[in-house]
Amino acid sequence: MPQIKCTEVEVLISEAKIAQEKYQTYNQEQVDQIVGAIAAELTEAASVLAQMAHEETGFGNVADKTTKNLFASQVVYDSIKDKRTVGILRQDKEEGVMEVGMPMGVIAALIPMTNPTSTVIFKALIALKTRNAIVFSPHPSAVKSIVETARRVEKAAVEAGAPEGLIQVIEQPSLKETERMMHHEDTALILATGGSAMVKAAYSSGNPAIGVGAGNGPAFIEKTADVAQAIDRIMESKLFDYGMICTSEESIIAEAPVKEEVIKTLKEKGAYFLNEAQQEQLSNVILRENGILNPAIVGKPASVVAQLAEIDVPENTKLLVAEQTTVSKENPYSGEKLSSILTLYTVNNWEEGIERVTQLLNNQGLGHSAMLHTTDQQKIEAFGLAINASRIMVNTGGTFGGIGMTTLLAPSLTLGCGTAGGSSTTDNISVEHLLNIRRVATHYER
Repeated sequence: MPQIKCTEVEVLISEAKIAQEKYQTYNQEQVDQIVGAIAAELTEAASVLAQMAHEETGFGNVADKTTKNLFASQVVYDSIKDKRTVGILRQDKEEGVMEVGMPMGVIAALIPMTNPTSTVIFKALIALKTRNAIVFSPHPSAVKSIVETARRVEKAAVEAGAPEGLIQVIEQPSLKETERMMHHEDTALILATGGSAMVKAAYSSGNPAIGVGAGNGPAFIEKTADVAQAIDRIMESKLFDYGMICTSEESIIAEAPVKEEVIKTLKEKGAYFLNEAQQEQLSNVILRENGILNPAIVGKPASVVAQLAEIDVPENTKLLVAEQTTVSKENPYSGEKLSSILTLYTVNNWEEGIERVTQLLNNQGLGHSAMLHTTDQQKIEAFGLAINASRIMVNTGGTFGGIGMTTLLAPSLTLGCGTAGGSSTTDNISVEHLLNIRRVATHYER
C-alpha cells in the first residue's frame, strides 16, 4: 500500500510531543536553567533580530524593536524566573489542600507580523517555564525573522539540556497549515496573537485557546490632569515603534477646560493638526476598500503616512492629529490605526467623557484597554467602574502601562480582553495560563 505523506504540521507536532514527554520529567532546577539560557541568548541577539524584523516587514524602527525584544528576554524573564511551575506549587496543611503544577503539552503559537521576534521570545519563555513544547505559526510577512528567532531559542534550550524538538516552527506557513495545527488532536492550547479572523478561528478549532483581539485605546484627559505630563506620556507611548503595540493610544478625549492646553502642548511636541481637506485625504489611505486597515500606514513615521496621503507637513512632524466629533465604523479615525495618527475629541464634562470612551470601545477594542489622566482619586475609581476594558492605565502611557513596563501588571505581550472582546480572560498572559493545576484536597469538616 502507498504510504500517506505527513504534512509539515503533523511532523512538527509529533516531534514536539515526543520532546515534551521527555521535558515534563525535568525538575524545577533543570527547567530554570534552560529558561535562563534562552533569556540570556535572546538578550544578546535582541538588536540583530530587531533589524531582521524591521527589514522584513518594513514596520516600526530598529531601536524600539530592540527594546521590545529586551522587554521579553529581560523584563518578562525577571517576572517569571523565580516562580515555581514544577511539582508542588502550594500546600496548606491546615486546609488540607495541595496544588501541583503540570504542563499542558504542545502549545500552538500564532505570531503576528507587528511584533514578530518579541512575541516568539515571550511565548517561548512562558511555554518552556511550564514544561510545555511550542510550535510557532508565523505570519507569512515575517517568516524569516520568526524562524531565526525560534532557531536561536531552540539552540539555547538544547545547549542548556532541553530535548531536541521542543521548539518548532512552520517554515512554509499558510492558512491551511495554521488551521491544521489549531485543529490537531495533540494541540493542547492555542495562543493566538493576530487578526480578529485568526483569533475567532482559534476559538472555533475545538481545542482550548487564548486569543486577543484588536485594541483601540482611548485616553481621557480629565480637567484636573497634569496636561504637560499627560501629553509627554501619550506621545512617548504613541510614537514607540510608531504605534504598533495594541495598547497604544488611538484617541485623546480632552475635557473642554484643558482642550487648548492639550492642543498647544501637542503642537509644541511635534504634532501636526490636519485641516478638513487633509483629513479627507488621509481618511482615504487609512483603510482599504474592504474596510481593513491599510498595512501601508502601519508602523510608519508621520512623514511617510503624510506622503502616502499626498499631504505636505513640516520636517519635524512626529504625529498627525485629526480633530473629530463622530464615532462609527465608517469613520476611520475612530478605530485602531497602529501608526503615527492620533484622533482628538473634545467633551464638555466628565459624563460626556465616559460616554465618548465607551462609544470608541464599542466601535472597536471593547474589553481591551483605556487610559485616564487625572489627579482626582475619585475619578480613577469611577472610571474603573464605568469603562469596559480589561486594563485601565492611569497617568501612564498605554503602550508601556498595558504590557506591564510602567505598571505592576504582569509583563506580557499577549493581552486578554475578556468576553467583551471575544477572549477567555482579562489577564495579561503569563505562566499561570500555561499550567494545568492539580488540586489534592483532604476531608475537611465545615
